[in-house]
Amino acid sequence: MTVLVTGAAGFIGFHVARALLARGEAVIGLDAFTPYYDVGLKRARAAELARQARFHLVEADFALPGALAPLAALGIARIVHLGAQPGVRHSIENPQAYLHSNLAGHLALLEFARHTPGLVHMVYASSSSVYGANQRLPFAVEDRTDHPVSLYAATKRADELMSETYAHLYRIPLTGLRFFTVYGPWGRPDMAVWSFTEALYAGRPIRLFAGGNLLRDFTFIDDIVAGILAVLDRPPADDGALKPGGSRSPHALYNIGNNRPERVRDLLALLEAETGLAAYVETLPMQPGDMEATFADISALERATGFRPATPLAEGIACWVAWYRDVWRTRQSSKGTG
Repeated sequence: MTVLVTGAAGFIGFHVARALLARGEAVIGLDAFTPYYDVGLKRARAAELARQARFHLVEADFALPGALAPLAALGIARIVHLGAQPGVRHSIENPQAYLHSNLAGHLALLEFARHTPGLVHMVYASSSSVYGANQRLPFAVEDRTDHPVSLYAATKRADELMSETYAHLYRIPLTGLRFFTVYGPWGRPDMAVWSFTEALYAGRPIRLFAGGNLLRDFTFIDDIVAGILAVLDRPPADDGALKPGGSRSPHALYNIGNNRPERVRDLLALLEAETGLAAYVETLPMQPGDMEATFADISALERATGFRPATPLAEGIACWVAWYRDVWRTRQSSKGTG
């Protein structure tokens, strides 16, 4: 079956597309190559995918009217919708980008799914940010999510609510995944694992917010991909039964994380040990929109799919640093960019 992967040149989308190709599926990758971070990194990911004959790249902004129309005749049976405008802090500075990509864009995908004959399942990206001011740990899909502390979180919760409406009205099988701080090879430069590593090699100061005491449920990319594929293969049934997240329509919500939060300062210590470099630390106060802790209760996902993360943080960081040092820095040096 042909799978549409939006955000295919993004971090998670790239790895999901590659895994689908590896198991013999045809993949249509959709990406707008927005310049939120280095477009060269996105182009490099897309070039890796293009090595596979079963991969077809479509460069378009799915949030624009008519952008998805050319895909209607391509026999798409499943959708993994990962394209979005990410970033908690950036949502404070550039809110219109989130209105466009995360709200109008998500609605466009729901409409496309609604009008695609024979669509089996659409899996879409939500975020642990939806838990906002929730003080109960670990976060469970049954917890209230009506107190977001960033616009990014509000748009992701809105995506879940729109999806519930479409599952109810049109009986479209939909699954939302609340991701918890994903890291690994080909990652995102705006996230702590990449930015800390880059600063270590460059000898630049590393900014630690709240003294590095923020807790994050760091989840290795291979575990995330395994969970996404397991969910994709199990569309929620239209049987009236209660689904994770509270729906009786064919719509389920799951946390997908490592189920083991770590302090950001401990992450930095692992990076120092793996690179052999000492950090120059600049301590800053907590930033607006940040959450003090994220911690995924993954019991619902485990019951549904058998998902269990298999990569401890130390092992994942070793893999990440090896890729950054031996692949990415080598690639950049060959281009004369560092």
